[in-house]
Amino acid sequence: MKKEAILALEDGLVFRGFSFGALGEACGEVVFNTSMTGYQEILTDPSYKGQMVCMTYPLIGNTGVNRQDAESTRPFVEGFIVKESSRIYSNWRATEDLGSYLKRNRIVGIEGIDTRALTKHLREAGAKKGVISTKDLDARSLVQKAINSPSLLGRDLIKAVMCKKAYDWNTRGKFRVIAIDSGIKHNILRNLEKRNCRVRVVPATATKDEIRSFKPNGLFLSNGPGDPEALPYLVDTVKELIGVGAHGHAPLPIFGICLGHQILGRVFGGKTFKLKFGHHGGNQPVIDLDTGRVEITAQNHSFAVEVDSLSDKNMQVTHINLNDKTCEGMEHKKLPIFSVQYHPESAPGPHDAWHHFDRFVEMMNNAKTHRH
Repeated sequence: MKKEAILALEDGLVFRGFSFGALGEACGEVVFNTSMTGYQEILTDPSYKGQMVCMTYPLIGNTGVNRQDAESTRPFVEGFIVKESSRIYSNWRATEDLGSYLKRNRIVGIEGIDTRALTKHLREAGAKKGVISTKDLDARSLVQKAINSPSLLGRDLIKAVMCKKAYDWNTRGKFRVIAIDSGIKHNILRNLEKRNCRVRVVPATATKDEIRSFKPNGLFLSNGPGDPEALPYLVDTVKELIGVGAHGHAPLPIFGICLGHQILGRVFGGKTFKLKFGHHGGNQPVIDLDTGRVEITAQNHSFAVEVDSLSDKNMQVTHINLNDKTCEGMEHKKLPIFSVQYHPESAPGPHDAWHHFDRFVEMMNNAKTHRH
């Protein structure tokens, strides 16, 4: 027999459904994801720390779960919301069903609710704090718990998802890359490795001297959860590394993705702000202002860089979201520094933007050539 579960939002909206996954109670900001596939990659994306994800596609779980599609060591979502969870799975790589996977990782899930109504509400009212519970079934009590739960604004969540000490992702490659881990996805590391990079992953709290001791050819700033305004220590470290290049050393090529893009925005005097309901899914259209080319992109972010706020006029916007005209990419006119707000590594999502990794490698190659 199915166990009852309730999803309650801070504004009083309540959905009654059934539990799948772990029993218990969880809170987080409720967002919706428009990807039709790739639920395992979404669950294991550390950028979802602090959030509960509602999948807009109605049937989730029909390909089960496997080891290869994980984007980190475990799921980081606070809760999972679907219309229907498939108990039966069919995929040659699958090792278990989605419900068992969530149970094993203590992730609370709810199914059987009207996910279209929830998505419509979040689009109109904006992302809301919420609670999923299988133990407290009093709607009024849960709404109050949602109101009292912490907001994403002002929260540093990367310390909960980053590696605790530096490690080598791989040990061979022409280009030595330091990847600052604010919640990095494995497919980013795979893409760098594929392009002849030897990648050392360091926690987001690593100092300028720790990073430079590796003698990197390039610096990668990863995706991650929470509010970029709460990360002055990371902004300061990146500023110091750029400043070293400005004082006699060869400038270090830098590539930022998602939170890494927002950090660079703040480094160059920009402001970041919270989007109404964020961009989460695999079908966001982005235009390259230089070429006019449109890429369909995978995205997962709740904050964005304010286009007109960049005080350093050497930093220019290169990509714009065609849905809401927010900033999706930047580059420095003089230094080998660029960033994108979206996820070129996909996993899940389209592969339109893989070329950004090639550009990063080209920058490191040019920097190497100039040194010799």
